[in-house]
Amino acid sequence: MTKHKAGFVNIIGNPNVGKSTLMNAFVGERLSIITSKAQTTRHRILGIVNGDDFQVLLSDTPGIIKPAYQLQESMMDFVKSAFEDADILLYLVELGEKELKDEAFFNKITNSKIPVLLLINKIDKGNEELLSEALKMWQEKVPNAEIFAVSALQNFGVPEVFNRIIELLPESPPFYPKDQLTDKPERFFVNEAIREKILMHYKKEIPYSVEIDTEEFFEDETIIRIRSVIMVERETQKGIIIGHKGSALKRVGVEARKDLEKFFGKQIHLELYVKVNKDWRSNEKQLRRFGYNQK
Repeated sequence: MTKHKAGFVNIIGNPNVGKSTLMNAFVGERLSIITSKAQTTRHRILGIVNGDDFQVLLSDTPGIIKPAYQLQESMMDFVKSAFEDADILLYLVELGEKELKDEAFFNKITNSKIPVLLLINKIDKGNEELLSEALKMWQEKVPNAEIFAVSALQNFGVPEVFNRIIELLPESPPFYPKDQLTDKPERFFVNEAIREKILMHYKKEIPYSVEIDTEEFFEDETIIRIRSVIMVERETQKGIIIGHKGSALKRVGVEARKDLEKFFGKQIHLELYVKVNKDWRSNEKQLRRFGYNQK
């Protein structure tokens, strides 16, 4: 009889290297939101992939940055925790990238006692010469890592990495029920769908000053009724989010509702409101309320 394997596979790297795209490719579902803006991922998101004799617990963490305020410090705490419980570490870099933004994190990777898979992503945007240079450089920089060339967006090389993950998993019973896809509640994905649209449609500081709070989530057989509040830090930001005669807010609501209907497979009734929550990004009590500062 084949023994069951299970373990935590934590994905780390700089912002915008494609961690969320890779996570979604592994899971086969759109769990992590994806935009071209840095700091799209704020939380540590768990995606669960089950087979008959394995359970892979994939963890998508925020991109590694030098924190400028308390929210970003909390985001980096999620990255630190990813080192602590990992059975396998996936270090994702972009073709052409030279180094990790934080030297302490890089030292942890090169001195890791657990298996490290270094994935050079976005190889579809380069050529053979660039890839050959990157392979040579990363082999020298991270000699303890197995190196793979992938395109998460095109799903190139992703199945080979996943097969290697399964080979490296420790023997263990499953940590979660076999039909479970993630450890996050429904409201989390509502918040993320709305935040993704704000990241896509607003400029400058606005997307980074926003947090979503889903106050109501009522599910019937055919429809889910949702009431969510968009929190901003200043009154001027509230006006920008709402837009002329509510047009900007309406666009966010319409697009988020479409994505949520696909995600939940049901009709969605979504009500959006905007409130000012002054300096929430530097307020420890507010950060705890929104799921940060979990220490």
